Amino acid sequence: MGDLFDDPRLPSAPLAERLRPRTVDEVIGQAHLLGPGMPLRAAFESGEPHSMILWGPPGVGKTTLARLMADAFEAQFIQISAVLGGVKDIREAVEQAQMARAQGRRTIVFVDEVHRFNKAQQDAFLPHVESGLFTFIGATTENPSFEVNSALLSRATVHVLKALGDDDLAELLERGRVLLEAPPLDEGARRRLIAYADGDARRLLNTYENLVRMARRAQAAVLDEPLLERSLGEQLRRYDKGGEQFYDTISALHKAVRGSDPDAALYWFVRMLDGGVDPRYVSRRLIRMATEDIGLADPRALRLALDAADTYERLGSPEGELALAEAVVYLAVAPKSNAVYQAYNEARAFVKKDGTRPVPLHLRNAPTQLMKDLDYGRGYRYAHDEEDAFAAGERYFPEGMEPQPRFYRPAPRGLEIRIGEKLEELRIRNEQSRKKR
Repeated sequence: MGDLFDDPRLPSAPLAERLRPRTVDEVIGQAHLLGPGMPLRAAFESGEPHSMILWGPPGVGKTTLARLMADAFEAQFIQISAVLGGVKDIREAVEQAQMARAQGRRTIVFVDEVHRFNKAQQDAFLPHVESGLFTFIGATTENPSFEVNSALLSRATVHVLKALGDDDLAELLERGRVLLEAPPLDEGARRRLIAYADGDARRLLNTYENLVRMARRAQAAVLDEPLLERSLGEQLRRYDKGGEQFYDTISALHKAVRGSDPDAALYWFVRMLDGGVDPRYVSRRLIRMATEDIGLADPRALRLALDAADTYERLGSPEGELALAEAVVYLAVAPKSNAVYQAYNEARAFVKKDGTRPVPLHLRNAPTQLMKDLDYGRGYRYAHDEEDAFAAGERYFPEGMEPQPRFYRPAPRGLEIRIGEKLEELRIRNEQSRKKR
């Protein structure tokens, strides 16, 4: 446990510590939380800290934000590691908070890896959070819905932090280069180093610092790709997120699934894991495949892909990877359709080209008498009151759009066979009804 900041800028401290932001304006990334008017920016500016859970991948600034909040509110900062700590550390934190309150000072208790605490340990914070003895900030890389007790979760705001983008990591590298007075980094090495970091600032800076040390020992004038490969060895060669092989492997997995070959899909899935790809990245790609290549031919595919991603979040590696493998096989053998994907893209292109048309009066909402007097909603036919809950002949596009566009064309596979038959039946009923008018 520590109080406020121990100075991390001593030359002996790791580069990641020496570059740790001292003010919120120095923070790189998380603009969705720290930009003007955004939730955490508002918290810093309010003068009133609130209990929160910071959920995000490693190396995105969870500990930094907690420390900055303590500094901004001139609060005592107590850090507990859920990996190493226990009830004794919680008890000591309570005692320190009580002493600080007697002196008129606030306390922030920061629990790193809070999901590692069991239910009883998490419950120990509740009465003190409720009484306002201290502000609780928990950090987790796991989904708090699964790993944090609902009682504690209900008393804290969850803020989702994102992995740092390439531009953010490039800015960090430049700050590190200036601080270390390091040789220049060539473009190829920069690209691969940023790709290797995969959004993790700590990983980036630790790797870069080791690279600079190696360069100085070798008296290298430039940090280039061969030097980077010697520094990281097999780890970089197998997992080069910025390299062509990485994207080729992703492409092969996607195309094997699209091509309904479960064996090849499993092969490329395992190749990706063996190469060091984050299984969470694979899970996101599987969700994309379910929506792009299967769609309504088998709507269960999307649900299964989402369940596999949630299962991995709950179990982690290696157990959770089996759920992803199950999803890979299911998606590969499922009937394929990109009809919704194509319809969505066609609708986007149409709207972009066509412009904005007014909503027809009969489709407008009329919550006030004035709107009713202006004929908002007049003539609308409530489908549930019609035969088969279908208002045959009713029009839902803006006026003047003739012929009405048809974006969605169901594929003759899976459930979309029945969807297509249903839509054709409704189309015929619409035409018959309109001819009678």
